[in-house]
Amino acid sequence: MPREKQTGWNRRGKPANKTAGTGSPAELTGNSKTTRNRRVVLAASIISKSGKALVSRQFVDMSRIRIEGLLAAFPKLVGTDGKQHTFVETENVRYVYQSIEALYLLIVTNKQSNIVEDLGTLTLLAKLIPEYSPSLDEDGIVKSAFELIFAFDETISLGHKENVTVAQVKQYCEMESNEEKLHKQVMQSKINETKDVMKRKASEIDKSKLDKNRGDKGGIMSMSTTRTFSDLNISSSGIGFGSGSGFGISTTEVENFPSKSKGMRSFSF
Repeated sequence: MPREKQTGWNRRGKPANKTAGTGSPAELTGNSKTTRNRRVVLAASIISKSGKALVSRQFVDMSRIRIEGLLAAFPKLVGTDGKQHTFVETENVRYVYQSIEALYLLIVTNKQSNIVEDLGTLTLLAKLIPEYSPSLDEDGIVKSAFELIFAFDETISLGHKENVTVAQVKQYCEMESNEEKLHKQVMQSKINETKDVMKRKASEIDKSKLDKNRGDKGGIMSMSTTRTFSDLNISSSGIGFGSGSGFGISTTEVENFPSKSKGMRSFSF
């Protein structure tokens, strides 16, 4: 499918194509009295030998079905008489084309256009393509589609060729747009903000896990300490000095032991 930009401006602030609603069938064919003397390029395209559209840039308002139909019909018109040409015409339009390895570069114009000027436009476009697509095959063209469209916009404005060179087109395409620069800054700011939020969330999660682990360890230590003191508790049923112990000394006897010891002078065993 062709890569398209239906409306827009080139980087020098000139309209690349007509706004929606201004292109009529009469204008496309040049049959309207008001447009009879208007000589315009309708589209610049790169297609395969079979007619598959790879890149197509329209310079007048034209439906996708319309341009795809024109491009699909082109291979059937080429070489029907066994001769090599640089252009071929139908009832309504003219194709000015050039073979580029396994592809076709072509511009579609109305029949009132200046063929000499159209050939000059075609030559300039042919020089630009290798500058943006080192690989002149289908994959290479598709990967470089948008760069090629921008270059086409600098070459043709409102269907008319601009007085530019290859070097100038490259310079214009490399120029920074203030709007584009601002957009990139806004996007980068959003990316940085998102990263900061993610870092804060990750830090909060780590802190929560650490606090939870500390709480679990504190509970285990408390239970262990309580159990230890319970085991060491001196009771009448344990290992203390109660009546049930192996020592045979009751609690009462322990309490009375000091008073009894005063009246004793000696002990025998």
